[in-house]
Amino acid sequence: MTEIFKTHGSQTANLRAANKKGRKKLTLVKIISVAAAISLISVCATTGTAQTTAAKPDTAASANEAPLQFLYGEWVGTAKGMSPNGQPYEITQTERVGPMLDGAVTVIEGRGYSANGKVAFNAFAVASQDKRTGKWEMRSYAGGYVGTYSFEPSENGFVWTIPAGPGAVTRFTATVIGDDWTQIGEYVPAEGPPRKTFEMTLRRIGDTNWPSAGYVKPPEGEAAK
Repeated sequence: MTEIFKTHGSQTANLRAANKKGRKKLTLVKIISVAAAISLISVCATTGTAQTTAAKPDTAASANEAPLQFLYGEWVGTAKGMSPNGQPYEITQTERVGPMLDGAVTVIEGRGYSANGKVAFNAFAVASQDKRTGKWEMRSYAGGYVGTYSFEPSENGFVWTIPAGPGAVTRFTATVIGDDWTQIGEYVPAEGPPRKTFEMTLRRIGDTNWPSAGYVKPPEGEAAK
């Protein structure tokens, strides 16, 4: 999710040129509205008052019940790319991912940390599928902005895209194998080859009971009978 904040700044000039004929200009602050992969999360300690079992990949569960269960857990690694001013950057990236509604909805929070330990980026996203149409989408939140984007799970990852000007998109491709999550971002113009703008490498460090832990339970004797 950090990729959105960092990588699109280097594309601002291209987007302005593509939209100067009366089209609404895409600015960096609007692009920030997209969250990612994926992507994307501080490593939170699980409290002793948790009311649910920690979420983790369940190889025995049906992929149809929780298609994104391979993402569940807490992740730490690095993200690197180009900053808005064209300078390369590298930060510590963390992600936490968990299910809601029995896996029908997957929630993702991403946090990026600078070298001094301060939070440089924070984003949140919800990935879900409409059972009526089979269509997936990612709803993302960052910096006070919101966006809904195309999202497609694959056998060992996912791909999601963001409009980036007439005929162009920014495409993020994630691959998750066991406890390793890699993701790249590419600017794909209307013509010409894709250009890599972002790279993230994460390692799963544990399970999580976020966000389902701590739900509200009725007082004893007051539950509907």
